[in-house]
Amino acid sequence: MHVGSFVLAAQFPGQGQGEALHRAVRSAEVAEEAGLDAVWLAEHHFVPYGTCPSAITLAALLLGRTRRIRVGTAVSVLPTAHPVALGEQAALLHMTSGGRFSLGVGRGGPWVDLEVFGSGLQAYEKGFPESLDLLVRWLREPSVGADGERFRFREVPVVPRPSESLTEADGPEVVVACTSPASVRLAAERGLPMLLGMHVGDEEKAEMVALWRRQARAAGHAPEKVLDAPHVSAGVCQIADRRTDAVEALVKAMPGWLRQGLGAHVTVDGRARQMRDPVAYTELLCGLHPVGTPRLCADRLAATSERTGVSRFALLVEGSGDLAATEENVRRLGAEVLPHLT
Repeated sequence: MHVGSFVLAAQFPGQGQGEALHRAVRSAEVAEEAGLDAVWLAEHHFVPYGTCPSAITLAALLLGRTRRIRVGTAVSVLPTAHPVALGEQAALLHMTSGGRFSLGVGRGGPWVDLEVFGSGLQAYEKGFPESLDLLVRWLREPSVGADGERFRFREVPVVPRPSESLTEADGPEVVVACTSPASVRLAAERGLPMLLGMHVGDEEKAEMVALWRRQARAAGHAPEKVLDAPHVSAGVCQIADRRTDAVEALVKAMPGWLRQGLGAHVTVDGRARQMRDPVAYTELLCGLHPVGTPRLCADRLAATSERTGVSRFALLVEGSGDLAATEENVRRLGAEVLPHLT
């Protein structure tokens, strides 16, 4: 089992954006000190839900500040990025970090981002498979050309070429955020592991893993690759000596962040959207994930792994909104929870 942190650079009410980013960077540094396996970085535009607009840029900074821990994006949003540009950046980080970089990608949402970056709603609604395939080809082949609906260009050499790396011949791993049966099938057909969201519980995640395995086998992927696919489960982790204290820390801080953060999203086409109730959503997360004593958190992670077959975790550790409390949370995760999982 591999446990990492999930960093959103969340801007809580009353905080500045610089404060949120400093807490994000510091929590990642502490994650390495505490013995965690990975740091996963979220990406958002124009909303205080997350103040990091480029997960791959922040990943570059953190790879330079760390020596052991894996750093991944969760996720880089493909509809607002050119797959080749993202592939070049991923290859660069893979090769210069000694293979410590993971590229998580996702479809994002129907947000105004599509207007600002000029990709349009079509890139979100229909263009994700084309972008994903182009990205993966860039990371696996010596030269690439394109003749698709969105991307068309003559064949060009891949520089730097990830397969020349001495660490992983296939280049950086690519993980796909999956929230629907369609996205699960898409990832499975390509043999790419999934990143599963923190808004769903073990039963639904187990169903998604089972669907992925069926589709991957049907696509002809090797049985051992299907069974041992390194999927990632996102969640929330808050540690305290009593479960009530851990829950209280999150219920006091997270609803305000969720209310202002999720409420700031603007759809590109004016479509209606419904926001979750922030308090109810926080309580749901506390019930689904490792929130409580160290022993409870370890048991919850072990149970989720057993029920779902997922071996990697990306845990939101900044739910208190406070830098000192976040650092303590990460340290306790490393010192008091991880030993129970070895």
